[in-house]
Amino acid sequence: MKSALRFHALLMIVCAALVGCGGGGGSSSSGSSGSGSTPSASAPTSSATAPTPSANMPQSTTPNVQPVTVGVSPGNTRNMLTTSVTVCQAGTGNCATIDDIQVDTGSNGLRILASALPTTLSLPTIAAGSGVSAECAVFGSGYAWGSIHTADVRMAGQQASSIPIQLIADSALPGAPADCANSGGASLLTVSSLHANGILGVGLFPVDCGNGCANSALPRWYYSCTTSGCSPTAQPLAQQVTNPVSSFPLDNNGVVIDLPAVADAGAASVSGSLIFGIGTQSNNTLTGTNVLRANSATGYVTTNTGGLTYAVSYLDSGSNGLFFHSTQFPLCGFWYCPTSTQSASASITGIDGVSSTVSFDIANSNTLFSSSNNAFDNLAGNSSLGFGWGLPFFYGKRIYTAIATRNTSAGQGPYYAF
Repeated sequence: MKSALRFHALLMIVCAALVGCGGGGGSSSSGSSGSGSTPSASAPTSSATAPTPSANMPQSTTPNVQPVTVGVSPGNTRNMLTTSVTVCQAGTGNCATIDDIQVDTGSNGLRILASALPTTLSLPTIAAGSGVSAECAVFGSGYAWGSIHTADVRMAGQQASSIPIQLIADSALPGAPADCANSGGASLLTVSSLHANGILGVGLFPVDCGNGCANSALPRWYYSCTTSGCSPTAQPLAQQVTNPVSSFPLDNNGVVIDLPAVADAGAASVSGSLIFGIGTQSNNTLTGTNVLRANSATGYVTTNTGGLTYAVSYLDSGSNGLFFHSTQFPLCGFWYCPTSTQSASASITGIDGVSSTVSFDIANSNTLFSSSNNAFDNLAGNSSLGFGWGLPFFYGKRIYTAIATRNTSAGQGPYYAF
């Protein structure tokens, strides 16, 4: 979920033991699966591929608002934020628009099921040694194995030209290597297991691994594949799966997710905006906002609540609940289920010591899941590690995710703001 590293390297590890975990991380319960977030693996530090920032941010008039929704998604996943992404053969008008792509601030790069692309859209592979490039994207809930291809990626009025993306479950590729397939969790190779047609990683970093993968053949990252099998390989920065926003000509320093508030009982659906850029247009200005600077290698901030400190903490639209370990609330399986809704507060602190105090509610998960609603701001589950501020935290806020080393009106990323 990535100084590029798959930055919530430890996100939702508990989910791997559960049935039906969706997307790249998160959690699941029968009838309501968790959704994505960052691939998990050893976390190499990175300085990633951002261009040298200029003293002044370029201002843009390019359309920069991508519609996003929470509603009925593949697998009936609750709290899954999705959008549509247009993918093109680079430099051509041969394109396809793919629906039901999860929007994930906890990972970096576009990953699409190969089966979701029309056969008329042929995307060139990226070479690796004597073979083709492939990646094992290990998430908390399982792994996504696929080949790396070059494509133009279009959203709103923006285009990321000739960037590497991952095609999950590419039939032209050999099966996943043992170290990938045995990394824990399910194989996220179909709509029914991924619970989406793909994952759009718009997190804190320009690429998904960074200098660690550029310098070494790390296990469970990049591979060179031939017909006889696949071997780990180093991957140059320019050939790593890339956060599309970081490759836009303008509005490329981060994103804003703007979602309306929902009622305590939830909502059947929610419509909002994924806005590109921070401080680059009138609709993405950063004013009167809490700015929480994240660790430049991991993307983590710190959360304090209930007398506990969670040094592994992150804001992640790709997790469908608030995830943390607490003995204060009863559990029904994986999810918290107090007899009545409980209110709590927390302090989220950036690496510079700046803190923001926030309040949040925890409802009875059984009650929520028994409704027909899909969007909940008070759904929380147990995690053995860290505090994940998942999609429930995003409702009723404008949450900014600033890309590392890019200039913004609040200084360089990486940071979160709300």
